[in-house]
Amino acid sequence: MPTKIPMRTRRLTSDAQAIASAFYASDSIKVTPLAGDPPEAYRIDYTVQSLERGEDGQPKPRHEHQVEIQLTSDYPRMSPKCKMLTPIFHPNIDPATICVGDHWTAGERLADLIVRIGEMIAYQQYNIKSPLDAEAAMWADLNGASLPTDAKNLRPAAME
Repeated sequence: MPTKIPMRTRRLTSDAQAIASAFYASDSIKVTPLAGDPPEAYRIDYTVQSLERGEDGQPKPRHEHQVEIQLTSDYPRMSPKCKMLTPIFHPNIDPATICVGDHWTAGERLADLIVRIGEMIAYQQYNIKSPLDAEAAMWADLNGASLPTDAKNLRPAAME
């Protein structure tokens, strides 16, 4: 009698396959599995125009960004743990957390979340109403006319 593969393992395998096919040719998003088979952790490299806090405290341009995504034992019921590995100036991102939980549903695909984080980095998506970084939220509110910092479509053709 065949062994029944646990639901979470099937989901992790499905996510890994979808990510591999979605981002293999992307110029803006590179995904590297870090741990597990199927992977439970990923590093994502984004080549997206955004901002980091300069030495004077003011935002300055930054083009390369790294994010780590951990799929906890509660995934997909609970949102993945997402954190920036590189500096960023953004209302909904601090060094320890990327605020994705408000919009997470168990049916959301990991590939879609990876795109959504890229859209956040590019200031295509941000929320100044409940910020993690109040200073960045105030800046975004005052400089909305110059946003997004990068308007390119980050969704790969394979996901359209």
